[in-house]
Amino acid sequence: MGDQSGPGTAGGGAEVPEEGVEPPVREREAREVSDRAGHGSLSEVELLRDAAVRRWDVVSPSATTIGRASDPASDVSESIRRLHEERHPAMQGHSSRIHRLDKLRVAHALCNHLDLTGWQRDRVLGVMEELDLTAFGSQRAIPKVALVVVRHVVDVERRRYLGLEDGEYLAGKSPDELADLYDAFHSIKDEPSFERLLEAHDLDKTSLNRLRNVLVERLTEQGIEDRAFGRNPYRDPNLPQLRDRGPGKDPDADPDDTDDTG
Repeated sequence: MGDQSGPGTAGGGAEVPEEGVEPPVREREAREVSDRAGHGSLSEVELLRDAAVRRWDVVSPSATTIGRASDPASDVSESIRRLHEERHPAMQGHSSRIHRLDKLRVAHALCNHLDLTGWQRDRVLGVMEELDLTAFGSQRAIPKVALVVVRHVVDVERRRYLGLEDGEYLAGKSPDELADLYDAFHSIKDEPSFERLLEAHDLDKTSLNRLRNVLVERLTEQGIEDRAFGRNPYRDPNLPQLRDRGPGKDPDADPDDTDDTG
C-alpha cells in the first residue's frame, strides 16, 4: 500500500508546520525576561520618539488653573472674584447655608446617638439652627456647642416634666415632696453615653458648665429659648393639623374614629 501520510505529517506521524505558517504558542520558546537594573527602561531612540509624540498631545492649562491667576503677578477676572466672594447670584449665601446644614446634621447625629425623644431632638435642632457660635470663642466647634445645647435642652425639659420649673407648683409642696422631686431629676451629663461623647470631643464638665452659661446668655439675647425645629410656637393648638386639611379630608372628623363596617 502507498504512503497515506499527507503534506502536514512526517513519516513518524508528527505534524510538520507548513511553510509560512506560525507555530502554535505552546511550541514557541519562552521569551527571556530580565529583572536586572535598567533592563526595563526605554532606549534612547524610543525615548526620543515618545517625547516627539507627546509634544502633540492635547494641552489644556485651564484644566488645572480654573479660578486661579495665570501667574503671581496677575489677578483673576471679575467674574471669578465674584464667585469666590459669593457675590454671584448662584453662590450668594452658600457658606452660610452649608454652615446651617452642618449644624443640623451634627446635632441630629448626636441626638440619635443619645436616643433623645422627638420633642427634645426638635428643641436641640431648633436652637442649633439659629444659634450664633461666635460667642463661644475657641470652643465654637459644632460638636462641642451641640453637646452643650443637648445638655441644656434635655435638662430643662426633664425639670419641666417634673415641675421643677413651675414656682407655683413647688410652692404647694412639702419639704419631703420637694426632696423627692429633686432626687427624681437626673442630668444627662451624668449618663455614660453622654460622658463618652464629651471625652471623644475633648470637652470636660468644667468647660461644659462654663459654655452653658454662655449658651443661656445667647438664648436670651437672640430670643430662641423655646425654638423647636419644624414647629411653630405661635400656632393655635385649636386649629386642625395641616395633614388633616387635604383633599377629601373632613376637618370635623375625629382622627380616632375608624370605620369598622368593612
